[in-house]
Amino acid sequence: MKALVLAAGYGTRLLPYTRTVPKPLFTVAGEPLIEILIRRLAAAGCEAVVVNTHHLHEKIAAFISERRFPIPVTTRFEPQILGTGGAIRNVADFWDRRPFMVVNSDILTDIDFGEVYRRHLAAKDPATLVLYDDPAFNTVMLSTEGRITGFDESEAGAMPGRRLTFSGIQVLNPEVIDYIPKGFSSSIDAYRRLLSADKSILGLVASEARWSDLGTPERYREACIEVMAEKVFGFEKRGRDTVRRHPLSGDGSDRRWYRLVSGGRSMILADHGIHVGSAQGEAGAFEDIGRHLHGKGVAVPRIQLADRFSGLVLLEDLGDRHLQDAVLEAADTSVVADLYRQVIDRLISLWLEGKEGFDPRWTWQTERYDREMILKAECGYFRDAFLRGYLAMSLSGDAFRDDFERIAEGALNYGVTAFMHRDMQSRNIMMTDRGPHFIDFQGGRFGPIQYDLAALLIDPYVALPEALQERLMAECADRLEGMIGIDRRDFVTGYRHCCIARNLQMLGAFGFLTRVKRKKGFEPYIPRAIQTLWQNLTKGGVGEFPELSALALDLKRRMDGEPRGGREREILSRRNSGPEG
Repeated sequence: MKALVLAAGYGTRLLPYTRTVPKPLFTVAGEPLIEILIRRLAAAGCEAVVVNTHHLHEKIAAFISERRFPIPVTTRFEPQILGTGGAIRNVADFWDRRPFMVVNSDILTDIDFGEVYRRHLAAKDPATLVLYDDPAFNTVMLSTEGRITGFDESEAGAMPGRRLTFSGIQVLNPEVIDYIPKGFSSSIDAYRRLLSADKSILGLVASEARWSDLGTPERYREACIEVMAEKVFGFEKRGRDTVRRHPLSGDGSDRRWYRLVSGGRSMILADHGIHVGSAQGEAGAFEDIGRHLHGKGVAVPRIQLADRFSGLVLLEDLGDRHLQDAVLEAADTSVVADLYRQVIDRLISLWLEGKEGFDPRWTWQTERYDREMILKAECGYFRDAFLRGYLAMSLSGDAFRDDFERIAEGALNYGVTAFMHRDMQSRNIMMTDRGPHFIDFQGGRFGPIQYDLAALLIDPYVALPEALQERLMAECADRLEGMIGIDRRDFVTGYRHCCIARNLQMLGAFGFLTRVKRKKGFEPYIPRAIQTLWQNLTKGGVGEFPELSALALDLKRRMDGEPRGGREREILSRRNSGPEG
């Protein structure tokens, strides 16, 4: 047999993603839909395939030309889109005298194409349509004898039967082409003409197979999750009903998290959202960096399967207990100190082992933690999201510029460069029976390792006593001095500047998440972060930050209930009268 794969559609239900990527090139478990279909057709005995194209035709043609399929595959470009019927007629020269198969390119199915073809040959009907029971699309009327009687309820008359969905899989005798007019037409109109001419159409119900129309982002996502879960759990047969999905509380990002459970096994699903374009996306960075760190023996979860386009990643389940939980449950400070020593021990491994063989092309957003990033993503974020956004302050574009420049200079000039995690806080550290493990590493890149240590120790979710922060920082510096010969004084100076940079980033994030994302759970940590900012700005060894110090003092006085200065009155006035959202 030969087959036509219909791939010319615009994919309007999948906008905006189909503006740059045609539907047939959407991937499932890392494999493009059109490739899945062609290889399944070849496995079913298909001898040759033609693919009709129109929207983004050059991308489909380029993809097919780059692949080595076991059978000949060609494309047929339609300068004017012809519809499903017109596409069939347009490739009439491709067919021979045998029945041929036509398959939509935006479906995911495990229907046996070879069995469908054999059933068609045995039935002698001019057309065979594969049907599926999907309430969202059930419009085709099937009689009790297994013949199609109409394509909407009004066409079926009083004949007994049921409504089902046309799967987009069909086998046609060459005579069907005579029922298709030239130009644009629908294949359904041709089938109506067949029925009007007293021709029969066989309806095969695929009751045990998988079939999904991937015409919307939601349906595409659900199909991807189902297939990826089956691959990871290793089902011999389709396990749609055997995997339970439990949503997990999210973080500050827009990602969605789930626990997938089947029998006694579980996996974590991270949904980063669909990513288009050639640039590295968040899911790609998550996979590349995660596989690299795990391969180096760093304590991170093993990535089981990833699909970069859909943004879905399945990874090892490390449980639900974070470092934050362990600290809050600890009996005394000595227990907390021991917990952090375990974390720092593994953090050093992440820094030093992670840098070996690390490819900056794996990174997402920027390749390095550099001056521009500090000024924009740390300091500028604080000024824009927290001061302007959350506190509704009116500030000039270069407000605090000199202080911000000093922060960047100190963090970079005194930084020990290696692989940095960049979000090393207690909720990104899982406490397992195998010790601490790090998650959320997709923001990793080369940069000063003191930033990770600062993020760990000044973390407002746990509020370590200042004395314990200093002791743990000193112990870490001692270890690194013995291991890689750092200059201890420079290390501490860089750490002080990184503490301030991280503190500003935290306040920017808390302000943005509270005001814009409406995630109110972050707002209670703002006072604690302000207190820590004041402490870090007033410690020795970092020089003077006059404007930031004055601002932090005003904010601290507000928290402490002390008399407010002029700037504090301004902040409170603007915050209380500022716009909602």
